[in-house]
Amino acid sequence: MLIAIAAALVGLSALAWSADRFVEGAAAVARYLGMAPLLVGMLVIGFGTSAPELVVSAFAASGGAPEIALGDALGSNVANIGLVLGVTALLTPVLVSRGILRKELPVLIGVTVLVGALMLDKELSRADAVVLVALLVALIGWSIWLARSRADDSLATDVETEVVSHHLTRRAAWTWLGVGIVSMVISSRILVWGAVGIAERLGWSDLVIGLTVVAIGTSAPELASSIAAVRRGENDLALGNVIGSNLFNTLGVIGLAGLISPAAVSPELITRDLPVVFGLTIALVVFAIWPLGRGRVTRIEGGLLVAAFAVYMGVLLASA
Repeated sequence: MLIAIAAALVGLSALAWSADRFVEGAAAVARYLGMAPLLVGMLVIGFGTSAPELVVSAFAASGGAPEIALGDALGSNVANIGLVLGVTALLTPVLVSRGILRKELPVLIGVTVLVGALMLDKELSRADAVVLVALLVALIGWSIWLARSRADDSLATDVETEVVSHHLTRRAAWTWLGVGIVSMVISSRILVWGAVGIAERLGWSDLVIGLTVVAIGTSAPELASSIAAVRRGENDLALGNVIGSNLFNTLGVIGLAGLISPAAVSPELITRDLPVVFGLTIALVVFAIWPLGRGRVTRIEGGLLVAAFAVYMGVLLASA
């Protein structure tokens, strides 16, 4: 048991470090290869912040533990809104631009509803996974096209500023990219092994382990980057971290897990966890337009998000 706990902690710590190195290296390499700054930004916000979930879910699904993959994706979405955005708003109220209200948040709600509808038959099939991955590719293309047609995209501006600020030499960029990939693979295998060991010893299900230990751990990069962003005044980037990660988790992480290993979906996930994800997403929209906030997530609302996350974690641990 102690070995499994140690493995999970080491895996989580190494995963957070390697994800940061990977994002830095990938962004710099992309720029050296001549990719447009906007495209680099989209990849950093989307794929970069969800890289830990993607790698962990791939190994979990291929290792015969698909519920860890599903729990990681949905649990990370809950942690991103309840914990990451909640803690960030407690430190500094998070501004919500009109563009995000009109575009990204409605898309996130629609994607969450779609995943729930696909899982109502209590199965995540390869056909479901293909739909999710295809929608992710289409969404990335649409977002890039839409942002290129608008010169005043504040989110794109924040991302470009963030990417440029981390200047790396060509050799350092490739080095960090390689180190980040290798470290993520190794740390993810250690984390999944430790998480499965803990679940077996405590009698917890793979789903609960994925929703709690693994999800919180893989959301650590979003927490760190969001807090750093609001301290620099980059509010769109802070919120973009959460929304971009949740979109990639819902479409990319669940889609990848389904492609690797189609799985049965437990009734608890449908009746307990998906409604929480949907409810927190709706709460984010309500807080953003509520008269008290006037286009921002206030400290009070941040506290409510953190409290909701704590209650959810309590329910999960009690049910375990």
